[in-house]
Amino acid sequence: MAMTNVKLRSELLEEYATLEYILMGDLRDLLEEPPDDETRKWLLVVLDALLDTLPREFDLQEDDGYMTEVLDNYPNWLGAVEKLQLERDSLFQKLKDLHDQVAQEDSFTEIANLVRLELRDWMITLIAYHRHENRLMQTAMNLEVGVGD
Repeated sequence: MAMTNVKLRSELLEEYATLEYILMGDLRDLLEEPPDDETRKWLLVVLDALLDTLPREFDLQEDDGYMTEVLDNYPNWLGAVEKLQLERDSLFQKLKDLHDQVAQEDSFTEIANLVRLELRDWMITLIAYHRHENRLMQTAMNLEVGVGD
């Protein structure tokens, strides 16, 4: 039963990662479109989907505690794990703020360039976050596999 839950959790995380990847591509495409009401409408749809998907992915990652498998073996890495968690929370808040900015402004054309820059920066930061998270996990796995005779 426990193995089934681990497998299901892993499959769900993979699905969320795939959806996030697709949404990021859609977001990139929309940032290249002319800044009109139609672009704004679709931008909000994609941002809504990201705002729905990211918390589900985060909650699933925290099901047994965020990066528990790393901290079980390397409790002294708590600071690095907490830093990642804060970064993740900050990314989510920034996305909510950007969504609100796009949704509340009367004229999207007036704020389009600023929003484009901020969304690009957000995407770059999200990619960097995922790299840091993966690097920490891979380092822990490599150290664990490398230990022993």
